[in-house]
This record gives sequence, C-alpha cells and structure tokens, in this order.
Amino acid sequence: MVQGADQPAGTGDVQTDFFKLLGEGGAIAQVVLVILLIFSLISWSVIFYKFWQFSRAERQTKTFLDVFRKSSKFSEVHAVCRTLTESPLTGLFQAGYGELNTQLRGPTTPEAKPSQVAVRPTLKSLDAVDRALLRATTAEMNRLENRVPFLATTASIAPFIGLFGTVWGIMDSFQRIGVAGSSSLGVVAPGIAHALIATAAGLFAAIPAVYFYNHFTNRVKYFSGEMDDFSLEFLNIAERNFT
Repeated sequence: MVQGADQPAGTGDVQTDFFKLLGEGGAIAQVVLVILLIFSLISWSVIFYKFWQFSRAERQTKTFLDVFRKSSKFSEVHAVCRTLTESPLTGLFQAGYGELNTQLRGPTTPEAKPSQVAVRPTLKSLDAVDRALLRATTAEMNRLENRVPFLATTASIAPFIGLFGTVWGIMDSFQRIGVAGSSSLGVVAPGIAHALIATAAGLFAAIPAVYFYNHFTNRVKYFSGEMDDFSLEFLNIAERNFT
C-alpha cells in the first residue's frame, strides 16, 4: 500500500518561495517593491547613523559637563570644545562665550569665577546672552533632528505604497481570471499571493521606521532638556560674575 494515497488532492507540504513570487510579479509590482526597498535601505542607514551620532553626543556631553563644572575659567572650557564637537552643549557654550567676549570687549577670554579676578567686568545685556543661547539651541536641535523626519515619512507612506501594489496585483489577477474563464483556487491563489507581497514589503519598511522614529524623538527631547538646563546654568554664572 502506497503511503499518502488517502490524502485529498491538493494537500501536502507547501513552502513559500518569496524570491519566486517576486520574480513572477508584474512590472508594476516589481517597481513598487524596488521603491519600498529603497525606502527601507535609506531608513536603516538613517537608523544606524543616528545611533552613532546620539551615542557620541551622549558620551561627549557627559565629558563636557564634567569639564565645565570643574573648570574655574571659561577659557579652560573653550580649549576642550574642539574635541567635543558632537555634544550639543558645545555649540551652546561657544555661542554664549562669544557673546560674553563681544560685550566685555576684552582682548582675552572672560573668566568665569569671581574669585579668580580682581575686578569683575560688567555685561551690557544679559538678555543678549540669553538670545545667543536660544539661537544656538535652535541650531543644535536642527542638527539633532536632521534625517529623523525621513523615518516618519517612511512610516507614513510605505504602507500605502505597498497597498497600491497589492490593489494593482489583485486587479491584474482578476483580469487573468477573466481571460482564463475560471475562478478556481489554482487560478486565483498565485495572483493574490503575488499581490500581498507588496503589502508585506510595505509593512517591513514601515514598522522599524515607526519604532526608531519614536525612539530618536525621545532622544532629541532628552538632549533638549540638557540644553535648557545648561543654558540656565550658563546664565546663572554670567549673572553672578558679570552683572
């Protein structure tokens, strides 16, 4: 007796060959998949780049704050800024430091601690220092948020591109059904399978983009809070020593 002779026709092990499905898709479906692949590749490039950028920014921010709070002079902090360019606080400090130099009209850098100087120079406008810090904060926020919106764009548009490919594939399947004059599962199933590949590809591109967009948005908020705190600390030092 032959094993499996009692099995109904059409049953058995079925393995999905995605590469075969991709190759058998129509021209429109393949164009849709190429577009989604491009979106996915760019998204992952952005993800890896932002991880690298934010990890460096976090490490250098900790180093910068340690130097800033232990130094007795702003000139000492300014000397290490060139090695901590990834920290957003470096840009804020340089902006505030430059405004202090401009207002104090000194040929040398201003000193931060009153105990280090015999006569305290006087600022003309503390508000101007505040505005310089605000401008620097905006610039640093733009740098931190750079490329992150692309993840939101991918998360929003990729499912719709995939849906378009699926709808187009289903339309093509129904046309083939009409030509074949049969609506059997053997005629319908391959076309539907080809069409659904586009939806799966759209979700594959969108889901990581959504997750990492939210993750990086939270990281940007963290750095924003660090910049706000540093601006207040810098203004407090300037007010105590130069007004």
